[in-house]
Amino acid sequence: MRLEEAVLLAGRVLLSWLFILSGYRHIVHRKPMAGYASASGVPMPEVAVVLTGLMLLAGGLSILLGWHPRIGAALIFIFLVVVAFWMHRFWSFTDPMQRGTQEAHFWKNIALAGAMLWIIAWTHWPWPFALG
Repeated sequence: MRLEEAVLLAGRVLLSWLFILSGYRHIVHRKPMAGYASASGVPMPEVAVVLTGLMLLAGGLSILLGWHPRIGAALIFIFLVVVAFWMHRFWSFTDPMQRGTQEAHFWKNIALAGAMLWIIAWTHWPWPFALG
């Protein structure tokens, strides 16, 4: 295994694990997560939490396995951008602590959305150690 292949594989594992774990938690802990979504004005919050959990799981697994990673990255990109602007509206908070926390989450989502765009635009297919 070349160094480039090992680094790419390690990056896929590290990046995808965040989304796989988050998707799992959305589904397993859907009631409390739906409560948070409901407080943010998300319609049909329990359905939304399960749907986004499935998007995260599918996207994370596709990146990890290298099986249609562009589709997986697109699913995650949609999730990240929608959640950034819907759930982490830092500009609407007056409390400095809450505003700072939400701003950090907002920009984290936007930065990770940029990583998903990078995957979508990547032209070196197939990835080493990929199913697709």
